[in-house]
Amino acid sequence: MLRLLTFHKGPAACLEVGRHRNKTKDRPMRHGLTAFLMLAFAACATPASPPTPAPPAPADQDVPAPVAEAPAPSDAPAQPAPPQPPSAPSWIDTVQAGAFDNGKMWTFDAPPTRYLSDTYGFSPDDDWYARARLGALRIPNCSASLVSPNGLVMTNHHCAREFVTQVSEEGENLLDDGFYAATLADERGVEDFEADQLIEIVDVTSEIRDAVDAAPDSETRAATRDSLTESVADRLQAERGGEEAGVEVEVVSLYNGGLYSAYVFRRYTNAALVMAPELGLGFFGGEPDNFTYPRYALDVAFLRLLDEDGQPLATGDHFRWDDDGVAEGDLIFIIGNPGSTSRLQTVAELEYRRDVEMPALLGFLGSRIEVFGDYIEGREDEPGIDDVRNELFSLLNSQKAFTGMLGGLRDPYIMARRGAVQAAFVSEIEADPGLRADYLPLFDEMAELQARKASVADETHAFAALGSPDFEAALILRTLAAFQHLVGQQTGATQEELDGFVDEMRGVPNRPAELDEALLRARIQDLVAAFGEDDLSVGAILQGRSAGEVASSLMASSIMADSAGAVDALVQGTLAPGPAFGFLQTLFQRFGPYQEVMFGTGPQEEEIAARLGRARFEVSGTDVPPDATFSLRLADGVVKGFPYNGTVAPPVTTFFGLYDRHHSNPGSEEWALPERWLDPPESFDLSTPLNFVSTADIIGGNSGSPVVNRELEIVGVVFDGNIQSLPGDYIYIPDENRSVAVDARGILEALDEIYGAGRIVEELTSGR
Repeated sequence: MLRLLTFHKGPAACLEVGRHRNKTKDRPMRHGLTAFLMLAFAACATPASPPTPAPPAPADQDVPAPVAEAPAPSDAPAQPAPPQPPSAPSWIDTVQAGAFDNGKMWTFDAPPTRYLSDTYGFSPDDDWYARARLGALRIPNCSASLVSPNGLVMTNHHCAREFVTQVSEEGENLLDDGFYAATLADERGVEDFEADQLIEIVDVTSEIRDAVDAAPDSETRAATRDSLTESVADRLQAERGGEEAGVEVEVVSLYNGGLYSAYVFRRYTNAALVMAPELGLGFFGGEPDNFTYPRYALDVAFLRLLDEDGQPLATGDHFRWDDDGVAEGDLIFIIGNPGSTSRLQTVAELEYRRDVEMPALLGFLGSRIEVFGDYIEGREDEPGIDDVRNELFSLLNSQKAFTGMLGGLRDPYIMARRGAVQAAFVSEIEADPGLRADYLPLFDEMAELQARKASVADETHAFAALGSPDFEAALILRTLAAFQHLVGQQTGATQEELDGFVDEMRGVPNRPAELDEALLRARIQDLVAAFGEDDLSVGAILQGRSAGEVASSLMASSIMADSAGAVDALVQGTLAPGPAFGFLQTLFQRFGPYQEVMFGTGPQEEEIAARLGRARFEVSGTDVPPDATFSLRLADGVVKGFPYNGTVAPPVTTFFGLYDRHHSNPGSEEWALPERWLDPPESFDLSTPLNFVSTADIIGGNSGSPVVNRELEIVGVVFDGNIQSLPGDYIYIPDENRSVAVDARGILEALDEIYGAGRIVEELTSGR
């Protein structure tokens, strides 16, 4: 499941989950918490000192007592042992770089026509690229496509789950039971929908690069880049009618600043849900089958764009459905929005990720998976539980993805191949006198920065994803917002800024108290596991208690556990420092030095990465595609199986395999077929292809991308990659790396024979 769920890397301790839309697609936005913490820490020098003068706290809001001399045993896990770097085998020096180790995620700024002609004898013209671009859509965290002249949109089931639960009415469980609108009138409108269609690309490289290059230092260059890209986006948007005209503009940085393009989008915000299969089919095989192949999932969903009157939107730009399907060796294209890759990172950066960052993230994921899993158990039928299940699915998906990525980083061959890519790049720079002096020292400088970050490895484990709105305790998030408000009052913040902190507190998810307490306990356990019970800050938090006892006490005694009460107290000016404030101040004792290191290295990393990106572009031009930026890309490949487990994975699977998995795993929830699938009609053709694999280059964010043939006809929809694809974040090795798609033939067969969705079949195949 390749939904984009990204733990952002950068100069921040709060590694936020998800990706915010931003007019500047230069890099992921940093969570607002990071800037605040630099300010707040100065006001939090001692655990018992409030950030602002305040009246005495009532009895139920006492600040925690001083540290106990002999803390009691905690229920936190043992502190993780430091990672050991793998030893290098003797053959490492013989490893060579591949032609496409940096991938084949081609941009529409520089279409790969010559490459396609040389490789496949296929030379698409400008009209072909325009139709490919206009038929594709980007929705939050996923990709999609237009598949009829009546606004029909196809994406993955896992990309539409939130809409399925959103339109479920009282007494319905559409996530488990599936949904099909038998008539146009039965289609259910969804809220908070956005779909972006790329209608224009404007090269703004000179305007931005000239101004950035003229800035005197790295901080000024970063500020200039951020402000200028935003102003350019605003200007171009205004020139095209602005938001009122449904136009959005984002400035996309390619090659870390080697190129800048303004992407002009037509944004659609009115849509209805048309069809989604049962979760049991959309996620058939569950976590055991996730990131594997052979697969047998019907991971597809359909929505419809609507006009201002709520009628189907006329969409002349759309992909037509293929009549014949694919066969092994066929050329295909995937058109979508890969979220983020790190293929231009140096070997030193990858080693830091291997030894520190990825283990910390996996530790965080494992802990929160346990929290959400324990909470769901026994509550499967409670109202609102589907939202919690969706959060758990995202965590499990990320855990498996990061595990595969870390496995690749620990593979000596893959790291040697990345080393060979870097060595070749260094040689090209050395050979050019105009590049040598400016760029060669950057590799050593980047390595020094990674060593500095590694010096606070324990803190990286303790504060992983701190402040994540989806997976942090609401009590912590509300306290952070209140802290910002109080510090803002002390430092002269404007009323608008203060109101923003109140809005931030209002926006904190209001979870069940039991779940919030479990998340709070998990954060405290993170601290204990990272620093040990003898650490002064940890001792100040525990005060001789277990992590669970501390969490329970905070939830019972702090106004921050109550959403309405906390907001009201902040607005009325009656909020007094209490145990939650004391907890946060104590946490900052260890967070501050860590943040100082991360903020000290972050801007320098960005500066070096930008210069190395510029060097890559100057050396290779657009022959080497840039890293993914959740912007539209074209990936070519062929339908092809691969060797695995001592045998061969077939290029195509069928419904026969679906039923084999079901009957071969009796009693297993992951492979249990929904009731309507247990007794299919005799006309249902079990030999119909259901899933297939290709060598096309994809990553998270590509979920829902259309798979098309040379004629730009739909042959499938991407929903996953195999296990071998997971190192694709930093290297593309097509020997066994495969994208996994739902076959267009399987979609039609299921719609027609199982769901009785003849009107959708007719619309897909004829446009009517």
